[in-house]
Amino acid sequence: MAPVQTEKTLPLREANQGFARYVREAEAGAAFVITRNGAPVARLIPYHDAPGGLTPEQQAARARTRERMTAGWRIDAGPLDRDALHER
Repeated sequence: MAPVQTEKTLPLREANQGFARYVREAEAGAAFVITRNGAPVARLIPYHDAPGGLTPEQQAARARTRERMTAGWRIDAGPLDRDALHER
C-alpha cells in the first residue's frame, strides 16, 4: 500500500474525462478532491484509506449488537397480532 499524498483539487469535468487515469493514480496512493464550480463535492481516495474501516472496539460492539438482534429483546408483551396493534 502506497501512502496517501496530499489531496489534489480536480474539476468535475476533468475528472470525468480522465476517470480511468485518476483511478489508476488513486490505486497508486493519490487522493483527489473533485470540485463543481470551485466547490468541493466528492473525494477520490485509495480504497484502503476509505472511511468505514472499524476499530476493534467498534467490531466488538457490532458483534454484541448482532447477538442481541438475533436473540431479540424480551418485552413481556405476550403474543401480538396485527389487529391488536392497529386497534382504532
